[in-house]
Amino acid sequence: MPCLTELHSLFYPNGIKIIPNNIYELLTSVALAHMIMGDGSWKRYGLIICTDSYTVKDIVRLMNVLIIKFRLECNLRAHKKNQYRIYIRQHSMPSLLNIVYPYMHPSMLYKLTSSLSNSSNHKKIEVFDLRSVFFSLVKKKPAEKTTTTYNSIGEAAKALNCNESSIRSNLKSNSKKPYKNTIYVHL
Repeated sequence: MPCLTELHSLFYPNGIKIIPNNIYELLTSVALAHMIMGDGSWKRYGLIICTDSYTVKDIVRLMNVLIIKFRLECNLRAHKKNQYRIYIRQHSMPSLLNIVYPYMHPSMLYKLTSSLSNSSNHKKIEVFDLRSVFFSLVKKKPAEKTTTTYNSIGEAAKALNCNESSIRSNLKSNSKKPYKNTIYVHL
């Protein structure tokens, strides 16, 4: 297929795997979803993109696109000697999920939702509304508001008309299934 040959020549000039200079134009929401499904790995409090075989310069180029184009907070992490990976921080996960959710295979959503549901000692809680994402997909327009931040679990429970214990147990169980169509994140 000519389109695959063209992409191969961009990412493997002279048989060496690189991040091309025009990655800003190439990296779409669909491509990012595929990157996460193939090379993403959820870690406690975020997501790792395995970029071990690239040079630091190439990884930084890709990371800059994630920061500038998709407004994700991420940094570079050493994996092994001369191997680096991109780490997307937990508080960027709701945004990332909103960007790639329509293009993710359901069996791969755990890579995103697992890091969303990890609890920590922070006081604030962010609620990600899966219904608004679903309805935006049906209407084929961007979701108006997918996340709401509350100062406490109690405040979130009151707003969502549910028990605090339901939210706490969902957070503690590290459940990959949302409770009442929402995913809770401690901030």
